[in-house]
Amino acid sequence: MAGTPGPGDPKPLWRRHFRQQRAQQPEEQRRRLLEQAQAGIPRLIGADQRLGLYWPLAGEPDLRDLAKALPGRLALPAIRTPQGAGRLGYEIWQPGDPLQPDAAGVPAPAPAGRPLPASALGLLLVPALAYDRRAVRLGYGGGWFDRLRADPAWRSVPALIVASAACAVEQLPLDPWDVPFDGWLSERGIEWLQPVERPAL
Repeated sequence: MAGTPGPGDPKPLWRRHFRQQRAQQPEEQRRRLLEQAQAGIPRLIGADQRLGLYWPLAGEPDLRDLAKALPGRLALPAIRTPQGAGRLGYEIWQPGDPLQPDAAGVPAPAPAGRPLPASALGLLLVPALAYDRRAVRLGYGGGWFDRLRADPAWRSVPALIVASAACAVEQLPLDPWDVPFDGWLSERGIEWLQPVERPAL
């Protein structure tokens, strides 16, 4: 596990630390992480389901090449603000589709589509600044994925943190609203906290 701020330090300090650490990661680690994703992720998606991917921001692992193994079966997260209340959902996307910033400024499908139900997703991949052995994720502080996965329907969708093994720590600060993930994907492969049944392909 990497050297980190102390257990009593606030999350903003942890975020600052891991932003710096992630910026120093060699390209070789990102390449190996993509190879692990290509080897392990497609077989986890049922024939009638989609992979919840993400649009990579600066320093995040870029897994968009998974589109080659899962053509027409991807979805991107999008934060929309109907009636002024922001909510994260997943919308259909494939390479070449137009994008526009969502309510958080992250590229999302354009024009805004109808959010997919949780049952349409076979797996969610969510980037992180850091994670711990409980599969607690350190994100950017918006709480969007925690609110989504507080819904039992979405909590039933397997979800993996995506980050380099160098971003793993023994224990992150835990807030009452944090929803642990089911495991993580790093350049060392996929590690589940509990066995997950593979879908019938």
